[in-house]
Amino acid sequence: MEILAKRIRELRKESGLSQADAAKAVGIATPTYVRYEYDQREPMAPTILALAKLYHVPTDYLFGLTDKR
Repeated sequence: MEILAKRIRELRKESGLSQADAAKAVGIATPTYVRYEYDQREPMAPTILALAKLYHVPTDYLFGLTDKR
């Protein structure tokens, strides 16, 4: 899902986190997180929730259903 990849990349950069830091914060391996950002793999529901919590945004924002953070 291209919009998810784009948004988590932007949110991570805005938060000043490295990919390794973000991966650790949500409890996944760094290569897995990198694949999410490059739209090579889609996260499962628990990871999506963890990403939303990490970046303090609703899941609808991550999915591109809203532009409201």
